[in-house]
Amino acid sequence: MKLSKRMNALKGKVEKGRVYTKQEAVALALETSNVKFDAGVELHMRLGIDPKKGDQQVRATVTLPHGTGNTKRVAAFVDGEHEVEAKNAGADFVFGEQDIEAIAQKKQIDFDVAIATPAMMPKLAKIAPILGPKGLMPNPKTDTVGKNVGKMIADQKGGKIAFKNDTTANMHVLIGKVSFGPEKIAANLDAILDAIRRHKPSGSKGVYMKTATLTTSMGPGIAFDTAA
Repeated sequence: MKLSKRMNALKGKVEKGRVYTKQEAVALALETSNVKFDAGVELHMRLGIDPKKGDQQVRATVTLPHGTGNTKRVAAFVDGEHEVEAKNAGADFVFGEQDIEAIAQKKQIDFDVAIATPAMMPKLAKIAPILGPKGLMPNPKTDTVGKNVGKMIADQKGGKIAFKNDTTANMHVLIGKVSFGPEKIAANLDAILDAIRRHKPSGSKGVYMKTATLTTSMGPGIAFDTAA
């Protein structure tokens, strides 16, 4: 694939084969972003796990100190006694059993994250084939199932994100926007790295964080040392 002059110029600022410190990688990632929109900053990691084994899955949540810069549309699937709480907490959509039926028929959704009370989970089975492939099925492991509806919604609105490995043992996480500046990006990066370390599976042997790369939307990848 032939690279554009712009990308070649940006890649020229990244020393081939060099593994940067975290601070250097953050600074260089922001420097090499020259698109006309507020680009996202992403962390890409290769983990020392066997993704085929159920006990080596890395899946959890973390609250980034400065959020991701994206506004989440939160859908709350709740029973009647929690409807007012969900509305007061700022849920963009408050859904009951009839709404689940409507979603099942239309097969369309317009939200970024879903939370649910335990009583609603059996009812959500009807739309699991719609939510599941999009990664939107509420799950206790991602703190999106519980009785404290207000807290779950506040967490999602306030910067909590879910992260998990894919089928090739890689992980891809949005950690902010270029406009955040180096200090906020560095703080978010430290938060997600600490969370990934804490959730190292007991079955993972050898090097856990094999490679880490920081990049921006349409920007070059910058390898960095997670410990430096």
